[in-house]
Amino acid sequence: MKYITAIGEIIFDVYPAYKKPGGAPLNFIYHINKLIGNCTFISRVGNDPSGKEALKFLRQNNLPLTYIQVDNEHETGTSIANLDKNKIPHWDIAKGRAYDFMDMPIDPHKIIDSTNCFYFGSLAQRMDKSRTVIHSFFERDMKYLFDINIRQNYYTKDILKESLRTTDILKVNEDELFLLHKLFLHGKFELNSSASAIMEEFNIEIGAVTMGEKGSWLFKKNGFDFYRTIVNNIVDTTGAGDAYSAILCLGYLNNIGLNQINKLASEFATEIIKLPGAIPKEDKIYKKFKPLFSLPINS
Repeated sequence: MKYITAIGEIIFDVYPAYKKPGGAPLNFIYHINKLIGNCTFISRVGNDPSGKEALKFLRQNNLPLTYIQVDNEHETGTSIANLDKNKIPHWDIAKGRAYDFMDMPIDPHKIIDSTNCFYFGSLAQRMDKSRTVIHSFFERDMKYLFDINIRQNYYTKDILKESLRTTDILKVNEDELFLLHKLFLHGKFELNSSASAIMEEFNIEIGAVTMGEKGSWLFKKNGFDFYRTIVNNIVDTTGAGDAYSAILCLGYLNNIGLNQINKLASEFATEIIKLPGAIPKEDKIYKKFKPLFSLPINS
């Protein structure tokens, strides 16, 4: 049996009235676990109240703890949310937190041998130690989903280049695609042609460009699809992209058609933005989608 593995940050999203465990890799793997159950998660938390709360949350939701490290020197990640008038969060992310200092997990070859899709982003690569661990999983016999998730100035051209080189599935928003265009392409930015050019430059099989309420594009070398959902009761857009990525990953691994993947991923993301925070309190949101991916995913 094969698993989907995510690596990266656990961050508490701190709102004015409450805080919730989050971080793109946690949000992504939470959805994967609810939808198919076959998951592995590599991260690191502090030996502090937030770290203990994170471990409790993972345990209560049956997420695997085997590769969650506890750091006695650095605090658990935090990110202060400031929501704009469109309920879009702008984040102030603390530096030098536990997830920046991940050690090589125990028995990494077991992870590699049992993984058919490896999810990672850019934020947890901002410091040398965790970046080295993440890169040690590159160029293996599995697929790679790079959910770029640019945050503040926590990236370099070299980090993005090395990550794109190993990518099979790329998920970006419109601003992130524009950044990639500036870094790696020439000429005028145009969404469709720029996305196609980035995919060709780095030999990427499938690419998603999410644009919030304007819809989402999904590209393959031999075609593309656009889909847009209309939502009037937006509560919080936090985690919409992570939800999209989860369905994108499962749809790709199950060989679902491009237009169906885009539709399902967009609809799932739409359900998330009707709720506060990135992780649903109840499981009913998964009922519509779970039957589509109920079989174990094998290589």
